[in-house]
Amino acid sequence: MILSSEPYFIFLSPEKKNGGNIIEGAMKPEDQKDKESGCNASVPSSDQNQETVETQKTPLPSDCADEANAKPAQKKMVKAKRGPRRKTQGRTPNRKVTDYYPVRRSSRKSKSELETEERRKIDELITSGKEEGMKIDYIDGKGRGVIATKHFNRGEFVVEYHGDLIEITDAKKREALYAQDPSTGCYMYYFQYLSKTYCVDATKETNRLGRLINHSKCGNCQTKLHDIDGVPHLILIASRDIKAGEELLYDYGDRSKASIEAHPWLKH
Repeated sequence: MILSSEPYFIFLSPEKKNGGNIIEGAMKPEDQKDKESGCNASVPSSDQNQETVETQKTPLPSDCADEANAKPAQKKMVKAKRGPRRKTQGRTPNRKVTDYYPVRRSSRKSKSELETEERRKIDELITSGKEEGMKIDYIDGKGRGVIATKHFNRGEFVVEYHGDLIEITDAKKREALYAQDPSTGCYMYYFQYLSKTYCVDATKETNRLGRLINHSKCGNCQTKLHDIDGVPHLILIASRDIKAGEELLYDYGDRSKASIEAHPWLKH
C-alpha cells in the first residue's frame, strides 16, 4: 500500500477480496458530482495492474458548459453551410414538344396577302391589255354585246373600260362635237377621283371589249376605280357569280330625262 498525505483511491482487481466483498471500483466525490451533472469522467479499466494508478484530468464544470454551448453552435454552422443540390448524373433534361415534333405553320395566306396578290394581278391585266373569258356577240334589240365564256366569281376582275382619260373641260368639248353627228355613239363615262371629275372617252372604235358591254339596272357587273401609280383606271368586276354563256351587263347610272328620251333602254 502506498502512503501519502493526500487521499488516494486504489482500484483493485476483481481477484482481490476485502472482507469477502469484491471491490469493483471507487470514485472521488468530485467524479460523482460530474457524473450527475452530465460530464463523463474517464474511469480506468478494472483489468489494469493494482500498483499502477493513472491520474486523469477531470473536466471542470466551466469546460463542460463550454462544450455544451459549442454543440448547438456547431449544428447551426452545419445548417448554414448547406451546399447546393447536386445534379443527378445521367438525368435527362426537360425538353419541349417542339424538340420532337416540328412546328406546323399554316400555309393559308392572310387577307392582306390575298388582296395584294389580286391587286398585282389586276395591274398586269390592265397594263398588258389582256381580256380573257369573254367574246362579242349580237344581242336582239341591242346590237353588239359581250358574252362570258368562263365562270367569274363574285368580286373577280372582268375587264377594263378602256379609253382616253380626260378632264371634264375637254370631255364637254368632245361631247358637244359628238352630238353634231347622230351616227356617232356616246361612250363617255364620268367619275370622281380625288375630288376631281374625270372622263373615260371610249367613243373611238377599238378592239377593246369593255366599251361594248350593255346597260342593265340589274347587271351582273359593277364599276370600280383602280389606280396604278396615281393614275385612275375604270374597271368592271363581277357583282355576283357569273356563269359561262351569260351576257355581261352593268348599270350606266344615267338617269337624266334627255338621255332616257334619246336611249329608252336606259329605263331597264
